Amino acid sequence: MNQLLEGKNALITGIGRKGGIGMAIAERLASNGANVFFSYLHTGGEKLEQGEALEVLRAKGVRAESLEIDLSLPDAARRLFAAAVEQLGYIDILVNNAACSENDGIDAISADEIDRHFSVNTRTPMLLVRELYGQAVLERGGRVVNITSGQAVGPMPDELAYISSKAALDGFTMSVAPALMHRGVTINSIDPGATDTGWITDELRERLVRESPLGRVMQPDDAARLVLFLASAEAGCITGQVIHSRGGAMG
Repeated sequence: MNQLLEGKNALITGIGRKGGIGMAIAERLASNGANVFFSYLHTGGEKLEQGEALEVLRAKGVRAESLEIDLSLPDAARRLFAAAVEQLGYIDILVNNAACSENDGIDAISADEIDRHFSVNTRTPMLLVRELYGQAVLERGGRVVNITSGQAVGPMPDELAYISSKAALDGFTMSVAPALMHRGVTINSIDPGATDTGWITDELRERLVRESPLGRVMQPDDAARLVLFLASAEAGCITGQVIHSRGGAMG
């Protein structure tokens, strides 16, 4: 087994869906030696029971723990990070994967909708980065990977609060990178494109395949493999970047 992350501890937000990007990331990091602490919140859909996820991860020979928490709450970042540190110790890798995503064109957008998206997609990730920065020491450093979206490559008129909150997270990524690097911490965002996590209809899949230079729809493990690289020592000089890992699709 390739142990790129042996002895490292990872905090991943938003593991709660079968076939989701979050679980793919957790499995990929655990397979490479990282202990994993993850957050989840069951709100419907094809949920992945936390016990099932823990069993899968622990079978890879690493420690795995979890916490159910609403990331829209103002103190969620502090509570989640403290729980992860209590269970694993120093957090080497932070993956901000959890997302609030609801359809809201200009005729439906509201203050509550905007606040809900920004609290989960922007505020809590930013505060988690602050928590990691606060415990970071130069000798050990750290890695932050944000899962973002394709708002920079084409319009998304039916997801205005979502794309605005993700755009803000990208801006934060680029601007905070120099300060984090002083403590050996890198931060990058990944735009994984349209990823088949169970929401893509047959009609949409046919169109995406037809329009993709890669000739297929992106899969959760495509994003997970890039997260693994950015979390490893191999990516120590890459920071402040928004990486569009979309198989050549633009828009």
